[in-house]
Amino acid sequence: MKVTFKLLLAASALTALIVLSAASGFAQGRHPAYLHALTDLRHARAHLERPAHGELREQEKKAIHEIDEAIGEIKRAAIDDGKNLNDHPPIDSRLDWPGRLHRALELINKAHNDISHEEDNRFAQGLQLRALEHIDKAHHHVEEAIRIVRDR
Repeated sequence: MKVTFKLLLAASALTALIVLSAASGFAQGRHPAYLHALTDLRHARAHLERPAHGELREQEKKAIHEIDEAIGEIKRAAIDDGKNLNDHPPIDSRLDWPGRLHRALELINKAHNDISHEEDNRFAQGLQLRALEHIDKAHHHVEEAIRIVRDR
């Protein structure tokens, strides 16, 4: 009896694992643009951080917050590449602060374009709209930061 129960439990766990991995693969295969957006958002976030270059202004902090929220919305749509925020392409160390702000803006625009395609899943539509809203807010905050730096 115990052996049968253990075999049944192991088979159930294996079945659940297969179903979950298939669903994850389906979401990633069906929505590669969301995965590109995650990479672009993490990369934009990295450009906005200022290690050893002084304190972030309010606009950069708000943009980072909105990027984090957009990443969260995409992940809630069950589209997760399993990478953390620090997993992004390297930052071009030759870029000055205005250059980094402009590059972050380019990446935010790419992420917006990646996920703005028509979504037929009603659940994902709400998440998509919220992610786009956060991306648009991040875009606005980075534009403000660029204006402040330019006008100094």
